[in-house]
Amino acid sequence: MEILIVKTSAIGDVTHTLPALNCLRQKYPEARITWLVEESAADLVKGHKALDRVLISKRKKWFKELRSGKRLPALKKIINFVKELREVKFDLVIDFQGLLKSGVLVGLARGGRKVGFGRGMQHAECSYIFLNERLPAVDMDVHALDRELLLLKGIGVECGEINFAVPVSGDDRKQAGELLGGEVKERNRPLVAVNPQTKWPTKLWDNKKFALVADRLAGQGCLVFFTGAPEDRKVIAEIQADMTEKSLNLAGKSSLKILAALYETADLVISTDTGPMHIAAAVKTPVVALFGPTAPWRTGPYGDIHQVLRTGAACSPCFKKECPLGNRAEQKKCMNDITVEQVNAAVARIMRYSQTS
Repeated sequence: MEILIVKTSAIGDVTHTLPALNCLRQKYPEARITWLVEESAADLVKGHKALDRVLISKRKKWFKELRSGKRLPALKKIINFVKELREVKFDLVIDFQGLLKSGVLVGLARGGRKVGFGRGMQHAECSYIFLNERLPAVDMDVHALDRELLLLKGIGVECGEINFAVPVSGDDRKQAGELLGGEVKERNRPLVAVNPQTKWPTKLWDNKKFALVADRLAGQGCLVFFTGAPEDRKVIAEIQADMTEKSLNLAGKSSLKILAALYETADLVISTDTGPMHIAAAVKTPVVALFGPTAPWRTGPYGDIHQVLRTGAACSPCFKKECPLGNRAEQKKCMNDITVEQVNAAVARIMRYSQTS
């Protein structure tokens, strides 16, 4: 049996689909399972023990080349990718993404059953037109991970235990240890990761508040390390400049698997609502998650070991990348009203629980 999973991006969304992959493998132990993913999130699935093959779409690079005038090379790459996709006739194609970009790929794939949610899913962009087996839409207020398991249930695949099995290798753990330095071996010293940046401006918390939280933890004897993308290094350096205690800036220094290994080592992760937050939850590290314009019941860190902080502002969740209030005084109230004291208290609750469990 040949199965194709279509979940192209983003990091958090791909992480949410890992339990569904493991459920499929349990249901079909002899199947050959392929995952179609975009380059930015591919590291999360490459080498996964439940996968046989990974197809990587470099959509953003191809479109960039097309826009820059390199049309012929880009078209050749796209054609070669489509040929590779169509090499196999799949018995089952599952669109876990439910967007136009995934729908087109489902349409291009050769397959007997092409399954996904039908009309009625928010932001579906008519992706259902590429399916020949459409399941009834489910409430978007159901957590994203649970929605994917409901999709599997609709085709007769029951899931029990939630298992991510992020493919972290011994070498990934070794490199994570090298980034943290020899201090990581001192297990009497708590390790706290802080992931302050995100691509949505509305999800950002004040950098000076992050500095106060990190400084307090470092002052209490914790080894504090910051994580993020390469472009986050400068902002994190500014946060560190507001601190009196030492911390590590590891932004841009790790792959997604090494990041998972770093979080696996940590006692706690403090994060805005972004992909790395979900990686931390997937490796079962407690998260203090700061939520504003988005809904934690939809896309919060999965599991009951986490602390989610939100102000309950009347306009939240708005799901907007730019604050609808513009330049008014109450702009970004959903994030700005989260206090340092609230974050410190959430950290303390997790630390107390981990010490008694």
